[in-house]
Amino acid sequence: MRRGLLVIFARAPRLGTVKRRLARQVGEVAALRFHRAMLREMARRLGRDQRWRTVLAVTPDRARFRPPLPTVPQGRGDLGARMARALARHRRAVLVGSDIPGVRAADIAAAFRALHGRADAVFGPAEDGGYWLVGLGPRRPPDPFRRVRWSGPHALADTLANYRGRRVALLRRLRDVDDAEDFAAWRSGGHFGLRGCGPRG
Repeated sequence: MRRGLLVIFARAPRLGTVKRRLARQVGEVAALRFHRAMLREMARRLGRDQRWRTVLAVTPDRARFRPPLPTVPQGRGDLGARMARALARHRRAVLVGSDIPGVRAADIAAAFRALHGRADAVFGPAEDGGYWLVGLGPRRPPDPFRRVRWSGPHALADTLANYRGRRVALLRRLRDVDDAEDFAAWRSGGHFGLRGCGPRG
């Protein structure tokens, strides 16, 4: 079985450009430190797993990163266009953000199992109505992220609307770090994994 592709979406770790909502609440230096810590941890936790191939999809396109992973540019366009471009590079590809402390290699493995099974797409729901993971198989709509309202409570529901008539699997619900409350929970070792969700056909 051919290995799938794991894409970690990442912004260059530069002061004032990462986690801007969080930075407004906890300061730019603290936000940058969190971003760097998460990149290192995800590269260690997910990037070394031989069950899949891992790349960093980076912005700006020529940014340099310390994690020892190959990089590809995100390119131009809104979030949906950049995600679709990254996922189009492989028949079965999984994409995760770089601000999800609770994600584990077992979650990525579960996503690939779903794509090698009956699912056309797999999503990891986030507590805020978005999603921390998306994986696409060979049978995908022409524009998988059409009319998605990003950065709000409708992102997952809008994306699922593009998959009506296709088989979709949902992974467990996780919490990302977007604001000061999330940040405090992360610093205190708070639990970021929530109750799991079953498959959706």
